[in-house]
Amino acid sequence: MKTLILAATAALIAAPALAQTAPTPRLNVEIPEVASVSADPTCGGNAGLAQQAFCVTTTQAAITTVVDTFTADFSRQGWIAAGGSDNRVVYVKRKEGGGCDGFQMLAFADESRVQAPGAPAWLAFAAIPGDVCAAHPAPTPANP
Repeated sequence: MKTLILAATAALIAAPALAQTAPTPRLNVEIPEVASVSADPTCGGNAGLAQQAFCVTTTQAAITTVVDTFTADFSRQGWIAAGGSDNRVVYVKRKEGGGCDGFQMLAFADESRVQAPGAPAWLAFAAIPGDVCAAHPAPTPANP
């Protein structure tokens, strides 16, 4: 396996001002080498995303298998798939001293191209800053 250092802000696609001023969290994650996957430093030609995430490319036909392979490997490393959506998975891992690290994996394709099994698809990996297990303050109810 190849160890890659992922450095990114929490939002994969953030406002330019945030990207310029926010500290960039670092997270060590081992990305398994998969035959149908290659690194893409351009993140499919998305310069903003490329500044904030580490991206790999595969085909649309292979993307589900690649995500399953990565998720199984991340699980062996102690990462837990803790949430997400149709095209995003959030992973968390407890730190020895308390709290949690987190990162997210976003799957996407070029919407300007015809969707087809052999067409490219990408995965972007970005660290989530701060302690993702920290309790968030409860919202203050509005006065009637």
